[in-house]
Amino acid sequence: MLRSWWLAGVVLACGLLVAAKAHYPPVAVVELLIFVALAFLLSPLVFPRSLTAAQAQERSARDGRPIVYWRPGCRYCLRLRRRLGGRAGQVHWVDIWRDPAGAAAVRAITGGDETVPTVVARGEAVVNPEPAWLVGRLDRP
Repeated sequence: MLRSWWLAGVVLACGLLVAAKAHYPPVAVVELLIFVALAFLLSPLVFPRSLTAAQAQERSARDGRPIVYWRPGCRYCLRLRRRLGGRAGQVHWVDIWRDPAGAAAVRAITGGDETVPTVVARGEAVVNPEPAWLVGRLDRP
């Protein structure tokens, strides 16, 4: 979990340094707000609560919902999350930085690397799918 927050913390620290060096207070405030927003987007807070790979696989077997393996800071994961909007809760999310079994599942699918997002829907695994592909899987009964 610490690794998941590390990136957001680094961005926030950079924002504080940039703001502290600004010569004009209103500019410092704007710069700091930009870095805070960026740190938020790179943090796990943007995503629904993550499950372990075992929990996600068990629940997916029961309810048929897709599993998305992701990690904080991944712009493609963020794009997928943003495009799902309110439907993100219809997917089981596994943060591979928090769950070693999730990282192992991704490596098994991708041939050894940890490319995310990796999505498993109804037995079909796709690495970095177009968001429309996943939305289409959510629309199927």
